[in-house]
Amino acid sequence: MDKLVIEGGKPLSGTIRIHGAKNAALPILAAAILADGTVKLDNVPQLLDIEVMLNILRRLGCRAVQDGYTVTMDSAGAHSAHVPEDLMRQMRSSIFLMGPLLARFKEVHIYQPGGCAIGERKIDLHLRGLQALGAELEQCGNRITCRAEQLEGAEIHLDFPSVGATENIMMAAVLAKGTTVITNTAREPEIVDLQRFLNRMGANITGAGSDTIIVTGVKQLRGCQYEIIPDRIVAGTLMIAAAATRGAVTLTNAHAEHLTALIHILRRAGVQIATSDGIINVTSIGRPKAVERTVTSPYPAFPTDLQSQLMVLLSLADGVSVMKETVFEGRFRHVDELSRMGADIRVDLSSAFVRGVQSLYGATVEATDLRAGAALVIAGLAAQGRTILEQVHHIDRGYDRIEHIFSRLGAKIERYTPVPKLDFANG
Repeated sequence: MDKLVIEGGKPLSGTIRIHGAKNAALPILAAAILADGTVKLDNVPQLLDIEVMLNILRRLGCRAVQDGYTVTMDSAGAHSAHVPEDLMRQMRSSIFLMGPLLARFKEVHIYQPGGCAIGERKIDLHLRGLQALGAELEQCGNRITCRAEQLEGAEIHLDFPSVGATENIMMAAVLAKGTTVITNTAREPEIVDLQRFLNRMGANITGAGSDTIIVTGVKQLRGCQYEIIPDRIVAGTLMIAAAATRGAVTLTNAHAEHLTALIHILRRAGVQIATSDGIINVTSIGRPKAVERTVTSPYPAFPTDLQSQLMVLLSLADGVSVMKETVFEGRFRHVDELSRMGADIRVDLSSAFVRGVQSLYGATVEATDLRAGAALVIAGLAAQGRTILEQVHHIDRGYDRIEHIFSRLGAKIERYTPVPKLDFANG
């Protein structure tokens, strides 16, 4: 397994462009299977999760080619609605294929998805939404089959504003007969991006970004060209890293309006932030201030995907901060690793009490999931001495070669790939 070796204690500085959003690209790639024609997507990041999604689409019969940050996809040859179990286990976001495959083939066969180990992530809201549109469900072991000769528009209320369920229902409903009204929907920017993409293909959807989305079914969708929005979580990670290392960083291709909650918290911590069209400047000189209370909640509140990164900054702050996690119950697994580096953090159920220390110190630590891994990179950059970070494959799911990103900002960070040992005795 690859490792990152980080020499910490150096302030980040420079300018970096934010790559496309993984959480926007994945559902859009799934939705492209609905197009009658070629879809060309720009600003698609080169990530492990993107590679898995493209491999799934190819196994279903699509032609999908990634050239740099552009993906060209033609689903004319798609012949299967059976998502391979081996690939589905690798990535939870493969669940996004349920809605579009059901709409196109009138049936879909999937398995319980895999992904990051950050707590229980049920798909019952997805299934109930598809049932409301007229799908019949069968479950045998971990295999789920959905069938519907004709999806019909319906009124669907989500018990929780789930991003994945909102997007899956949207994709299924675009070719349904009649109008679908989805209430208590998630409001994330990635959902707005999906609406824009589907409408570019000829769908009729309104309301994304609010708590009610209306989908009026159409008979056909066409191919198009579309550019994925910047990744707000990557941007937030870099903003926090600049603050934790007491550096000065400029982000381009960044949407500050997608990061309002984080910007508010960083300013409370004493970080200087200036924004203009597509640009965010972050400057931090002295020790950050403690932030009395941070609570993760669905957008536009503070995102759970930045909780572990912010905890690194607060572990260096002057005073005691409290962080409450309300989205995923398994999202404090990075605390033990940060403690190895000298952080003073106590966890009580869904709350973490962070007493700031003067310095973190390099250690050998392990990424337990995607965002925890990013947090440990920040900790290594801010720490005194050398940090060795193992299980880097988790980070590769959401950051396009994170060592290259930070190297461009002056960090001393390198990836080491073990060379397989040859067994001469067995030929």
